[in-house]
Amino acid sequence: MLLIRPIKPSDYEALYQCAIESGHGFTSLPVDQSLLERRINAAQKAFAKDTVETPGDESYLFVMEDTETGTIAGVSGIEAAVGLNEAFWHYRLGKVVHHSEKLNIYNALETLTLCNDYTGVSELCTLFLREPYRHNMNGRTLSRFRMLFLAQFKQRFSDWVIAEMRGVSDENGDSPFWNWLEENFFSMDFPKADYLSGIGDKVFISELMPRFPIYTNLLSKEAQAVVGKVHDNTRPALKLLESEGFRFRGFVDIFDAGPTVEAEVCNLNSVRNSRLVTVTVSGSAAEDEGIPHIVCNTQLKNFRATKLSLPAGADELILTTEQAQAMHLESGDEARIVAL
Repeated sequence: MLLIRPIKPSDYEALYQCAIESGHGFTSLPVDQSLLERRINAAQKAFAKDTVETPGDESYLFVMEDTETGTIAGVSGIEAAVGLNEAFWHYRLGKVVHHSEKLNIYNALETLTLCNDYTGVSELCTLFLREPYRHNMNGRTLSRFRMLFLAQFKQRFSDWVIAEMRGVSDENGDSPFWNWLEENFFSMDFPKADYLSGIGDKVFISELMPRFPIYTNLLSKEAQAVVGKVHDNTRPALKLLESEGFRFRGFVDIFDAGPTVEAEVCNLNSVRNSRLVTVTVSGSAAEDEGIPHIVCNTQLKNFRATKLSLPAGADELILTTEQAQAMHLESGDEARIVAL
């Protein structure tokens, strides 16, 4: 059984290994002991808060555990509200028109403008599934269960949610977009800049990043070609989010120009289509019948989610004793489900 639960301190080694395996450009999971320990501590504090009146700096981090072996298969997170304690930067794609009626010249030029427009919105982040588990819709489960968490605990999050997609970089971590920035404004390579941002050392952005709009036609051809494009490994994650209702609105990452997608929480497919059902614990449950569903309990501190096959349109969740114990559920409890 692959069980999704809140992260705990004993998961540190597995989280560190996920950080190593995630590679360059995965800003929210840097290979840094102090930062990873802080993220675990922050998650524990977030899950321990009984009530939240308005979204703040709560950081919810989950792991997917193989209950048979104890192996951590992946990690996934949600930030309640970004940019409240430190600036949350993006480039916004826009247009400037240069027009001379007398000369009959009309040029509509694309620009990149540094902004903090997403301050205060929630963010889906830190999604990483280890290679041996990339099958059987495990990646879809590890991403989409967060929509059920948003639906169940909506008072803890903003009405809008974003997700930053990893931009284009090669196997050495070189980003064509950053290479242009480095040549003209910085004196550090992309992995170092990405690492500094990941560990929260972002003061260099406001100090060195160009603050005036950049005409994209002044970028190198290589940099122009990757603005708003995703890394090949990130393409499946982007397609999944698009199927949920996320859309690209012209905001890109300031380092690799990868797209940021956004959606209104109430309009997410998994939020609209999820529903609460009553739990029944039985000595045995029908296995491999019906269609795959994501199933989660409605608890915060003991939150659990997994993938189970259920009959279409079921208004009851029948679990074995073992499944119920793993999910922290008893007969008569409610569980939230959505079809995969």
